[in-house]
Amino acid sequence: MLLNDTRYRSYTFQVIALFLLILFMAFLGWNLVRNLADLGQDISFAFLGEPAGYDINQRPIPYNNQDSHLRAAFVGVLNTLIVAFLGCVTATILGTIAGVLRLSNNWLVAKLMAAYVEAFRNVPVLIWILIIFFIMTAALPAPSAFRGADPDQTMLFGAMAATNRGVYVPEPVLGPGGWLFVAVFLASVAGVFAYRRFATKLLYDTGRDLPRGWPSLAILVVPSLVVWLLFSLTAGSAQNALLVPEGAGGQTLEDYVMAEGGATLCLVDGASSSTVAKTALLRLQAAARSGPVDDRVNLNIRTNRVESRAAAVAAFEEGQCNLLAVPQEAAANIAAGATLETQLREGRPIEWDKPYLSGFNFSDGVQVRGSLIALWFALAIYTGAFIAENVRAGIQAIPRGQTEAAASLGLRPGRIMNLVILPQALRIIIPPVISQYLNLTKNSSLAIAVGYMDVTGTLGGITLNQTGRAIESILMLMLFYLIISLSISAVMNVFNNAVRLKER
Repeated sequence: MLLNDTRYRSYTFQVIALFLLILFMAFLGWNLVRNLADLGQDISFAFLGEPAGYDINQRPIPYNNQDSHLRAAFVGVLNTLIVAFLGCVTATILGTIAGVLRLSNNWLVAKLMAAYVEAFRNVPVLIWILIIFFIMTAALPAPSAFRGADPDQTMLFGAMAATNRGVYVPEPVLGPGGWLFVAVFLASVAGVFAYRRFATKLLYDTGRDLPRGWPSLAILVVPSLVVWLLFSLTAGSAQNALLVPEGAGGQTLEDYVMAEGGATLCLVDGASSSTVAKTALLRLQAAARSGPVDDRVNLNIRTNRVESRAAAVAAFEEGQCNLLAVPQEAAANIAAGATLETQLREGRPIEWDKPYLSGFNFSDGVQVRGSLIALWFALAIYTGAFIAENVRAGIQAIPRGQTEAAASLGLRPGRIMNLVILPQALRIIIPPVISQYLNLTKNSSLAIAVGYMDVTGTLGGITLNQTGRAIESILMLMLFYLIISLSISAVMNVFNNAVRLKER
């Protein structure tokens, strides 16, 4: 019999165990369906197509409360992936620096890093999330502090503002050749890694040490700069017409806006021509507010965002806005508008849609909410403390003779660490770091504590409560975290296999 045959006994027991496990899971599923039927319920995912009915504060993609629960869940998934990616990258940088500095010969530096590791590693991450969030809320100024001719706070470089509601930064708007510029930049980043990998291999194989600094900088900057200048100075340049309602033409932009006491611009999302027009209006607003107090005009600059030029033209003709920027050749086809002036739009591949103070808050640009920043920094600093210990343990696992042998060849301490110690230590560091990445991703579910709407807050929170579909929502939530955890493990295992010691 198979139970007595030593060649097949182990397989027999495994098949029996698998069969019993399948029977047990089938019984649980059958019992669940039967109990739901007794309650007049069933398992259905039709609720995903119903309107969500709630807003999400941090939206990486367009979303409103009339979109479906599925889109709300997708926005939550993107928010989770964003904070997980930012956290993993930042934690890796902090952990590597802290782990190396913990072994520094400088007593003060080593003790400071030890204090950082012990302080953050032994306090629950939820506490750090709340602490950082409350510090941001209490320490940073309100948007009203940026108001007035002599404000208490000023925007950094005229484009960024840090407030207790979050940080406002310019939004990139792709112009002519924008996607080509992005592709060239990403290819340049890949080229930098490829060159440095080649230089390291050449050093190991032949002992020839190629420079790494200026060639890496040239590979990163020169191709992107060539594409930028190509489109800025040649093919991308175009004339734009700034239109106002019919009968209001024949005057300057300054006179028109001053006479109207404000302006509403139909801003087409993703259109660099609209962004240029809005920038001109904001300069006009700043110039008016910087004059003498008696002559100052508090201009009301607003934007009406639409998705296409056709929608912008329709809004302009319906009177929803009184300023519209279009290419000059398209202006003649808009009967309800009169050309106020023409603007030269340089064909920059990327325009920057800057935030500006409108009413009681900043408008346009990108708002990085305080909840995202608090969650990001807390997860990164907390996880970085654990990674620092992994890095320290990996370095200390390398025999001291490796350092002494490299020093005897005349290598500087920094080169010894980069070329001799860390490459060998990576084989020890990476496996536990994978676990830290998984912990950080799963710890991001604490986002609801500070109001950041990740997938746990959308699908596992509001959607679950509104629809009553707890089983379906929890199953989808479990499936998401399972997929993302397995994906992180797979990617890191590929990297681990690439750096592991290969025997001949």
